[in-house]
Amino acid sequence: MKEHSMQRRTVLVGAAAGLALVSGGGWAQGAWPSKPVTLVVPFPAGGGTDAFARPLSAQFSKITGKTLVIDNRGGAGGTVGASYAAKGAPDGYTLFMGAVHHAIAPSMYPRLDYDLEKDFIPLALLANVPQVLVVNPKAVPVSNFKQFLEHVKRNPAKLNYGSAGAGTSHHLAGELFKQQTGTFITHIPYRGAGPALQDLIAGNVDMMFDGLGSSATHIKSGRIKALMVSGSKRNPAFPDVPCAAELGLPDYTVTTWYGLWAPKGTPADVQARIIEDIRRIGTADEIKTIWASNGADYGGMTQPQFASFVGAEVKRWAQVVKAAGAKLD
Repeated sequence: MKEHSMQRRTVLVGAAAGLALVSGGGWAQGAWPSKPVTLVVPFPAGGGTDAFARPLSAQFSKITGKTLVIDNRGGAGGTVGASYAAKGAPDGYTLFMGAVHHAIAPSMYPRLDYDLEKDFIPLALLANVPQVLVVNPKAVPVSNFKQFLEHVKRNPAKLNYGSAGAGTSHHLAGELFKQQTGTFITHIPYRGAGPALQDLIAGNVDMMFDGLGSSATHIKSGRIKALMVSGSKRNPAFPDVPCAAELGLPDYTVTTWYGLWAPKGTPADVQARIIEDIRRIGTADEIKTIWASNGADYGGMTQPQFASFVGAEVKRWAQVVKAAGAKLD
């Protein structure tokens, strides 16, 4: 009888513990993260994605007490890293930091072995950055956008621009610019914005249509010169750089945005924990300062809003790709 009573008490204690875990959001939510988390960044170090991934990683460690390990896997306009991340275990320990380039990729790469909207779960918009036209001041000796445009028109097909890879927003920003200005500039694709920027600084390419986040420090140092930011307003971080609309290009709007995804199948409670931690990271003063210095806005979207945003971007860029006649195998 005594043994039976002890067994009954053990069962009740176990049931109570299980109920406490459920009411707290489930075991997975309470435990995550219990070990380091890998963040797949699909471009080499030194590019725009890294400019936001590194501070995000540092703040993640402060908030969770665990390390966010950045795994740079560049190639094919960011699709190599995306393919790798899509096959990661859906347990919350493999996350993917993609960008606008991944909304472009479905239209540029017909043989992708992953589907951005089916193989990933969108979690959060991390940053939104206007693109900026930057030149090497020695290779392109101009003082302002008007002089630049005259220089390009006097030298058709003699100037070139670097990009983070074929099919990235850097590439298509150049194609849009050529369409809207009636100019021709040769496209030079790289394996990420970092290598392209280094060649721009070295004078091996003449210009870039880059995300302001990766170019910001080099603009401030004078190694490259900013001539225009896309869109209809100047950026607070660079108030002296005119916007496209005031330079006679009202329809030239290109932003480089960065988002966070998890592999399909990641449990809902783990998703909720990740989203909450990302929200807390976004409100940190350090992150606000870094984002502002890079001319970026933090996301601020709910998970459903981000999912809708990604779907709309996929459709929008499909139209741009079709108009440009760009296609890759």
